[in-house]
Amino acid sequence: MVKLSEQPSRTSRTSRRARTCLLLAVSSLDRSIEDRVKHILKHTPLIDGHNDVAVYIRGAFNNHIYGDNFTGPFVDGSLPYHVDLARLRQGQVGGAFWSVFWPCPSKGNDYSDDNYAPVVQSTLSQIDLMTRLKTAYPKDFSPALTASTSLASFKHHGQLISPLGIEGLHQIGNSAATLRLYHALGVRYSTLTHNCGNRFADAALWENPFRKAPSVWGGVSPAGRQLIHEMNRLGMIVDLSHTSVETQLDVLGGSKRDGWGGSKAPVIFSHSSVYALCPHPRNVEDRVLKLVKEKRGVVMINFAPDFVSCVEGSDGSGIPLFDEGNSTLERVAEHVMYVGELIGYEHVGIGSDFDGIESTPRGLEDVSKYPDLFAELLKMGVADEDAAKVAGGNVLRVWREVEQVAERMQKAGEPVLEDDLESPHWK
Repeated sequence: MVKLSEQPSRTSRTSRRARTCLLLAVSSLDRSIEDRVKHILKHTPLIDGHNDVAVYIRGAFNNHIYGDNFTGPFVDGSLPYHVDLARLRQGQVGGAFWSVFWPCPSKGNDYSDDNYAPVVQSTLSQIDLMTRLKTAYPKDFSPALTASTSLASFKHHGQLISPLGIEGLHQIGNSAATLRLYHALGVRYSTLTHNCGNRFADAALWENPFRKAPSVWGGVSPAGRQLIHEMNRLGMIVDLSHTSVETQLDVLGGSKRDGWGGSKAPVIFSHSSVYALCPHPRNVEDRVLKLVKEKRGVVMINFAPDFVSCVEGSDGSGIPLFDEGNSTLERVAEHVMYVGELIGYEHVGIGSDFDGIESTPRGLEDVSKYPDLFAELLKMGVADEDAAKVAGGNVLRVWREVEQVAERMQKAGEPVLEDDLESPHWK
């Protein structure tokens, strides 16, 4: 046993930590920026919060992945647009939440089961597509479905961490049972809305025509509160990208409407940028960012040019004007640093939206360019350990904590949310 007089003082412990940080800083100075980026991405998986390769394959190849017209380009790096295996490896990508997105129905304000039924069918086809793609390339895609086993597959086998994500609760067709089915099939986050509200929450934007969305629920509806509780119990990450500010405040516990404290687990914005740098309804305001920190969440910066670089002004739609000249890799880095400096680098990540955006910022043309972004962050003064958090450490931490909340809720016997269904009418 160490005597009290022999125990290190708080001052000496602080001094040792300071010396250790100084040594790490000196060590990093001895290496090139390129070597530092390689080291970071070798030891911490770069996990993109939102990759739309599935919807690209649906559009360009009609969901067919076994023909030579797909397999050759997908492997050798010549596939059009932003994503293929060769460029994923070139970009030192460690994984992604692969979106199994399907758009809002044309009658976006019709929340009926009948209106949503074709969306559920199409979502299942997208889940099947990604499942087949992972099975066809087992050395590349991890089948693991937990944060810890996914990280192990990256470290020991070099596989891409590969959970799925749905993009809007219109994709569950008003059914908690469908949500649970998606979870069983590998979906690990659900965005609450896309560019349409639904029975559970209000959206930021509305399609046809593209404009700011009207408020129906003032944020999260009573049914939405129940569903978010079920997502917490299930271990499904709540994603707030595409949602209205009122929805965000509700889920993050900032509104306390009717005494509701919001999600019991950390949440993410899978592909959103900073409102203070680009005042777009899809971006995250400072007051919301501060609540993200309180909820131990992560904002994953989007590469969509309209969300990266814009200026005040509107054609009456409520959407700001695109500033093409500032749509650059450096501007994306500024979004990352803004979040990091405001609420801490424990709460920011990357959510490119590659293959779901028509154009990209200059310097971020495809998935091979991620190392250039991290090089820019290091040049701008971001510490190596913080860059590692941005790359994937933060979203892995959120994923683990969501799993832990689910485990506690299930052990406590929290009831499963059951659908209220009518008896079938036999003819």
